[in-house]
Amino acid sequence: MSLQLPAPTATNAAIWLIAAAATAGVILRPWRIGEAVWASAGALVLLLAGLLPWTDAAHAVARGADVYLFLAGTMLLAELARREGVFDFLAVFAVRHSRGSATRLFTLLYGIGTVVTVLMSNDATAVVLTPAVCAVVRAAGAPALPYLLACALIANAASFVLPISNPANLVVFGEHLPPLMPWLVQFAAPSAASILGTYGVLRVLHRRELGQPIESRIAPVELSPTGRLALWGIGLVALALLGASFRGIALGAPTLLATLAVAAAIWLRKRESPGPALQGVAWSVLALVAGLFVLVEAMARSGVIDALGRALRDAAAVSVDATAWGAGVLLALACNLFNNLPAGLMAGSVARIADVAVPIRSAIAIGIDLGPNLSVTGSLATILWLIAIRRAGEQVTAWQFFRVGTVAMPVALVLALAALQVQS
Repeated sequence: MSLQLPAPTATNAAIWLIAAAATAGVILRPWRIGEAVWASAGALVLLLAGLLPWTDAAHAVARGADVYLFLAGTMLLAELARREGVFDFLAVFAVRHSRGSATRLFTLLYGIGTVVTVLMSNDATAVVLTPAVCAVVRAAGAPALPYLLACALIANAASFVLPISNPANLVVFGEHLPPLMPWLVQFAAPSAASILGTYGVLRVLHRRELGQPIESRIAPVELSPTGRLALWGIGLVALALLGASFRGIALGAPTLLATLAVAAAIWLRKRESPGPALQGVAWSVLALVAGLFVLVEAMARSGVIDALGRALRDAAAVSVDATAWGAGVLLALACNLFNNLPAGLMAGSVARIADVAVPIRSAIAIGIDLGPNLSVTGSLATILWLIAIRRAGEQVTAWQFFRVGTVAMPVALVLALAALQVQS
């Protein structure tokens, strides 16, 4: 089996250069220009240069409709929960029940992060839970690093428990997203292996910090009536999504509609305008994803995705198990070079062209979801996590993250892929 890339014509070279530059801008954010600007600018340059027809770009953007609806719903739900103090309540609950044990506090916060990731997506854990954790570990006099790393790593390690746990799942599987029960059968064991493996690595690497006593007698946080409504709303939205997934319904519309119902109840109860909550949502993420869809469409027109699809199909014909392992590991590493959203879009397109078996597509999802635990450039959620902790007055360097990631990501990835192979 050999990979035969398309001829490097002037048109193809221009497409590759523009896509590479836009992706680098998304990851590195030069001059502090937002990720959405770089992705959108790359897409616009492709159109203005005549490298991609406008109709093809429009079709590419339209294919992401379900992802946009899903992201809009989850981001609004997370913002409502943040504004109503749900995450502060959960973090303080963990401290007060730690009974002075840093290890118990770590375990409680890790568990809360797991539940938030599973039911609200990895972005909610990495971006919205993290500031609350920053505040409570400071109040408890605990070293912040283990707890902040736990927020980032569990956001990825638990992100394939359910289809709703990571937007990347939607772009990898696309219209082939499995219903709930087949998903649970396929990913239950790999998810457990990933979550427990990551927890074990963090516990071992930070055993010294977690052996220190902490202060657990901090003031309780009481949820307001609308805070309790937001907490119940999270559960109701999760149930609606599980029901939609069970019936094989696309998740975007149910996510947004259920969230709007919860939001309307909160706004009516408080007699509050929707404006402040809507302003708190990072709507630019939708422009980022739309721009990435256009960039991937241009790469498809250049022939790269077809070539990769043929190579994947040839490899799968030789050995499904070996191809699953190779695809999972390769994409886990690729996420840290290209970011997991563009990598996931490319991988999803390649898998559809190759029409690969379920174990290979599942391994691709695991690599895309778990790979970002290697470095801070691996996913948008991790980049936003880094921004959130800096705003909260804490500091985690790229080297500190990478030093832990070089152990945590490979261990969890090998365990998850092994569990996938055993049950497949």
